[in-house]
Amino acid sequence: MRPTDLAMTRRHALGGLAAVSTLALASACGAAPLAQGAFPVRYSDAEWKRRLTPEQYFILRQAGTERPFTSPLLREHRKGTFVCAADGNPLFASSTKFDSGTGWPSFWKPLDRAVGTSADRSYGMARTEVHCLRCGGHLGHVFDDGPKPTGLRYCMNGDAMLFRPG
Repeated sequence: MRPTDLAMTRRHALGGLAAVSTLALASACGAAPLAQGAFPVRYSDAEWKRRLTPEQYFILRQAGTERPFTSPLLREHRKGTFVCAADGNPLFASSTKFDSGTGWPSFWKPLDRAVGTSADRSYGMARTEVHCLRCGGHLGHVFDDGPKPTGLRYCMNGDAMLFRPG
């Protein structure tokens, strides 16, 4: 193989790796449209900005995502409940949390009447967005590659939640 062929092969390999990495990050827990509808907890945009940290506002109200492996909730293993950072709505029991290796807190089942879902077609793919059932805040996405008994992986942004021990 000539040196120019080898350089071209490396360039294509690196370009492909970059494309796959970007797609993987986007598909793990990327931005999605904010849930539509009337929710019991409602505030003006200015009030949400006042009530939430900039990180929480970005995720919960603008459907953003945090960088993987940055949430302290990844290392939270105490017994308790994960609640919505915007309104305190109980979302997930600690007994349903598992290490998915994705870099975001993951759960195999939400609490009853805690979350809603909607179609997310951003990034040119079909995913299912998960939002708080009380305030409509974006939490993350749900995928069908989780553990038993549900086979689901609720991939949540840590900045969208708080942990209440107990």
